[in-house]
Amino acid sequence: MESLQPYLPVIFNILRLLAVIGLIHAIATRQQVYWMFLLGFGALLGSIFGLIGAAAYTFMVLIPSLRGGTRAAGRAVARGVDALKPLDVRIREAQNELTESDTLQNRADLAALQARAGRPDEAQATLEPLLRGIYADDPVVLLTSAELDLARANPAAAEDKLNRVDLRTSAATRTRTLTLLAQAQDAQGKADADATFQQAMVAATTEEPRARYAAFLIKQGRGEQARTILEQMAKTESRATPLYRRQEREWFQMAAGLRREIR
Repeated sequence: MESLQPYLPVIFNILRLLAVIGLIHAIATRQQVYWMFLLGFGALLGSIFGLIGAAAYTFMVLIPSLRGGTRAAGRAVARGVDALKPLDVRIREAQNELTESDTLQNRADLAALQARAGRPDEAQATLEPLLRGIYADDPVVLLTSAELDLARANPAAAEDKLNRVDLRTSAATRTRTLTLLAQAQDAQGKADADATFQQAMVAATTEEPRARYAAFLIKQGRGEQARTILEQMAKTESRATPLYRRQEREWFQMAAGLRREIR
């Protein structure tokens, strides 16, 4: 033990760094709460209990997840780091990136952050050059702008843009477009909304269409139909992989709330 004495400060610092990395990874991948508490103690307080937990998390969770998909894990950690930043900081960083490189993706990312911050007019202004340029019919631009129109209570403008999206681009684009289109039609009281929601659920790449359709049915007073969809979602959640459950967490939670509503 005495031979390790000179190295203890280095080992302590390494474990504390692992606690910080582990905490970011745990938040990004939505691990169990006890991991977050344990890693938090190690990262913030440097307690021996927390540092032992950091070592355990590294070998039991972090390393296996990296082996299972290095790129996906790396993206998750990067998203976790971003999620810890205040929204206004992220907006400033996105503005700097746009200044350095005025690309479609950078504009769309900045507009999405501005919309999330409750600044839809700024977000629309950020997208405006794309709507009048060579990217005017790009699905990313049309979908982002349509979402902003819905946030600004302008469903007619959203519907117009969504009708211009090429649904053959990808399954994800088709799902997102039809889901937003159904919402835009519903906001205008159009009867087409029901059929559009059902189209969105065909070969959907996310649980969002089913969750939103169930909410639509409840609003229409069709609780039994909604219950059938919500029960199907509950079965899907129970059989899904942990990754899919984390990915679709927002919609599974929405479905759970709707099930309580119609009991």
